[in-house]
Formats: sequence, C-alpha cells, structure tokens
Amino acid sequence: MAEPPDIRIGTAEREEAMKRLSDNFAAGRLSVAEFDERSGVVAAAMTRGDLETVFTDLPAVESDSAAPAKREPRFGSNWPERIMPIVPIVAVILFFITSQWWVFLLIPVAGALLFGEGNRERKNRQRELRRDHRDRRRGR
Repeated sequence: MAEPPDIRIGTAEREEAMKRLSDNFAAGRLSVAEFDERSGVVAAAMTRGDLETVFTDLPAVESDSAAPAKREPRFGSNWPERIMPIVPIVAVILFFITSQWWVFLLIPVAGALLFGEGNRERKNRQRELRRDHRDRRRGR
C-alpha cells in the first residue's frame, strides 16, 4: 500500500530525491535551469507530495540502492593476516596453563589452515599467468 502524499519527509528522503534528480540531469533529461528549479523544490519539500511533483514528467531511475548491496566482510578480506599474530600469544597462554609443549604446534597448523587455500589459489594464478605468457610468446 502506497503511503499518502501528506506524510512528512526527512533529510534522507530529500537526499534520495536529489540523487534521483542528479541522475536524471546526468542522463540529459533536464537543463541546468530545470535542475536548479527542481533542486530548490526538493530542498524546500516538506511532504512526499512535494517530492512527487518534481518527478511527474521524469522516468523512474534504476537506483543502485534497489539492488542488494554486496557487503564487505566485517574483518575485511585480510582476516587471516589479522588472526595469525594472535595465534602465538594463545599458544604461549595455553603452554602456561597446560604445561604441554605440543601447544606450540598449533602455530604452524593455524598458519596452514589460515593461508593454505590462499597459497593454492595463488599458485594456480601463477600457473595460469605462466601459461598465458608462454602462449603469447608462441603466438597463439
């Protein structure tokens, strides 16, 4: 159900409307004078109805916000590099708690688990680059 046009709007709605207006201007649908006039109306808009009058003769613009945004992982793509320095500290703490020397074997195990797949991907990438280079030299 569409909301009534007399619903008050906030800054976020005005910014979204300015973005839509800028997209239409960039697409060449508005002259500079029309853009200036309509952006003034958007800035002064108090309700949804005020914004609707700005876009009556413009097509709906596909916005990037309609598509689901690809979220960056919380730790980023370099989380193994962030975790690996903690592993020796954890091993030392476990050594003092358990008095077992084998906890230090967790360090290379953690390194293999954290970086093993990346090494395989890097080696495959290097192999492909060498193959491409060899093919270019042969003229294929």
